[in-house]
Amino acid sequence: MLVLCPFPRDTAAGQRLKYEPYFDDWRAQGWDIDVSPFCDRQLWRVLYQPGGIGAKVLGTVRGYARRLADLGRLRRYDLVYVYLWVTPLGPALFERLVLRLARAVVYDLEDNIVAGQEPRADNHPNPLVRWLKGAGKARVMVARADAVIVASPYLVGPARARNLARQVRCIPPSLDTDRICPVSCARAPGARVVIGWTGTFSSRIYLDDIAGALRALARRVPFTLRVIGNFDYAIDGVVCEVVRWSAAHEARDLQSLDIGIYPLRDDAWTRGKAGLKIIQYQAAGLPCVASHVPLSAVQLRDGESGFLVRDHAEWVDRLERLVRDADLRRRMGAAGRADAVALYSRSAIAPAYRAVLDLVATADA
Repeated sequence: MLVLCPFPRDTAAGQRLKYEPYFDDWRAQGWDIDVSPFCDRQLWRVLYQPGGIGAKVLGTVRGYARRLADLGRLRRYDLVYVYLWVTPLGPALFERLVLRLARAVVYDLEDNIVAGQEPRADNHPNPLVRWLKGAGKARVMVARADAVIVASPYLVGPARARNLARQVRCIPPSLDTDRICPVSCARAPGARVVIGWTGTFSSRIYLDDIAGALRALARRVPFTLRVIGNFDYAIDGVVCEVVRWSAAHEARDLQSLDIGIYPLRDDAWTRGKAGLKIIQYQAAGLPCVASHVPLSAVQLRDGESGFLVRDHAEWVDRLERLVRDADLRRRMGAAGRADAVALYSRSAIAPAYRAVLDLVATADA
């Protein structure tokens, strides 16, 4: 098997939470695996840093040279596994060549690509931007891959309608539930309950959406809002703390929370998301309060492992109930933890990947 992916191993969250943890399992099933990231570690170190244009250009050139070499060896492999894209820029030329030359292709989509609909890059008014962002790559891969893996149930129907082989499977992200697990962290009498949100700058708009509810909550009960991310954040009238996200202390940071929140808008873009934050909160044994959108309703049992909310008043009410009631937090957290282990642990997800690989291998035999 040849794995074509954007980034080096153990660097990008999307790769770490999807297929990378299963390499040993696949090898145990008889697969020999080679991995070819477009971005090498030298480029990865500067890719998201300001400046360094020369290093970024050279790294991109190296990536394209690596892909040219990959094209020449595709026929040696029984299977090519593509995550997201083959190359990041321009039209789907390299993707089409991989589909033509490979014996069999499995295509794994990230959660924020809505198969069968126009990705954000496709809607940009500037044709040069659409070209640079590689608009259309996902559509080509979904249509012609021998099997497609999506991360959200919402994507199954659109992807299957586009895929010529009609082989689409939903495999959600998974977590190491032995690493991200509950800890006993009793608050001292009078200590503030910590409400936590984790995400990146691009998703802060959803946290902004409930700023008014958090201000109203702060007028009723004392709490601290802890933001785990890559940006500074503050809300007037709310005690806020910012913790820089790091893989090294991700589990510890989640364990420091009492309640997890997952605000989201209900639109075509967010329906393609995989709901990772809910899974993380549940694995850490936290009760979760989430916007009532289709995916949240699948992952969260309203009133049992957390609360699903629809408006400002419900955000304030449900969070206040959890802040005031430690026993309720413990009961809901335990229920969510049980769901995370049963549905999203690596041992729970591994058979789904094996089934896809077996399907493609059998079809190609």
